[in-house]
Amino acid sequence: MYCNVALPTPLRQAQCVLYKDELIICGGALQKDCYSYHTIKNEYKFICKYPTNVKLDGHCVVKLIGNNKNSNEITLLSFGGWIKHTLVMKYVSVWSNDNEMNKSEKSINYNRWVPFTDNKNHPVNIGGYQDSYIGVHALIGGSNNHLLFITYLVNNISVFDLNTFQFIKHDKLPTGYIKDNCFVSKSENGQEMMRTNKEKNNKIYEMLLFCKNTGLSIEYDEDNNTFKSYPISVCDDIAPFYHYAYARINDIILFFGGWSDIKRFASKSVYKYSIQEKKWMAFQNALPSALYNCIAIPNEENTYIHIIGGGYDENSALAIHMKTKVRVWDPLQLSKSEIKFVIQYWIRTSKIKLVWVYDLDKFIFKYSK
Repeated sequence: MYCNVALPTPLRQAQCVLYKDELIICGGALQKDCYSYHTIKNEYKFICKYPTNVKLDGHCVVKLIGNNKNSNEITLLSFGGWIKHTLVMKYVSVWSNDNEMNKSEKSINYNRWVPFTDNKNHPVNIGGYQDSYIGVHALIGGSNNHLLFITYLVNNISVFDLNTFQFIKHDKLPTGYIKDNCFVSKSENGQEMMRTNKEKNNKIYEMLLFCKNTGLSIEYDEDNNTFKSYPISVCDDIAPFYHYAYARINDIILFFGGWSDIKRFASKSVYKYSIQEKKWMAFQNALPSALYNCIAIPNEENTYIHIIGGGYDENSALAIHMKTKVRVWDPLQLSKSEIKFVIQYWIRTSKIKLVWVYDLDKFIFKYSK
């Protein structure tokens, strides 16, 4: 069920971003080292450290979505935590041939954390002085992938415009407590879902949030800059937990482990939520050991989920890296390559029918007798 690959260092509350065949691991609580894990080679390479003046504890890292999807670089945004910071890193693969880029240019401009600045090179800080950003979670969305949606203590949600470098919305969610929660887009591709209100022609971005016994479907109206939220039922088994790892795969969200403040222990269960059916399923004792403060991320093909770091109690940090097949938890899930194959087959068959429609009629008539 699981394949284990030891981390280079123990990690808890780690942050991880997918880039092609790499998992970019961006530090963890009190751990500043950043690594790239190659999902095909099954090896790690060191990237860099966070600056010495940055203390990581409950921070968040997201991948900014640019217009050039074929670019050989990505930009990562790191912010929040107990002591807030706001940094960016232009990343080029540490696995690439150094001939693709001059080594001196690569060392100066890439693969290091630097202050986040606006178009005039002024520093930009995400999060106000009194905002508690420990355990903050965020995602990128909006009509042009230019909005950063942020959820943080105690029940706050904010929208930061990455084009203007300004907060454009602060609001309260109808829940008592959110921290180290699940926060995902409602879309099937895991990045963006915009739907249009036909009567008002408004752009609506949809998200899902889970934390302990709270489940919310959140809608953001981009034109009117307003939020609406609707409750989602949460199964009793997972209701005491948060600090779980979670991964969005097509129509389902998988939850791994978690921590209960009431019972003061970590879970070793796995839970599945179907977005379309709005149903839960619990897999009891499905993890090799109790785990929380870990992170889960699928590979590029959505065939495997990597579960990275975590601990079994409030003081532990583990050098654990597990890999599990998506189909273990949902046999109906197709990988991206399988979906692509099916679509290509449909295209081929539809073209054949258009060209050979009369011959196909003869075959259908012959074999339907």
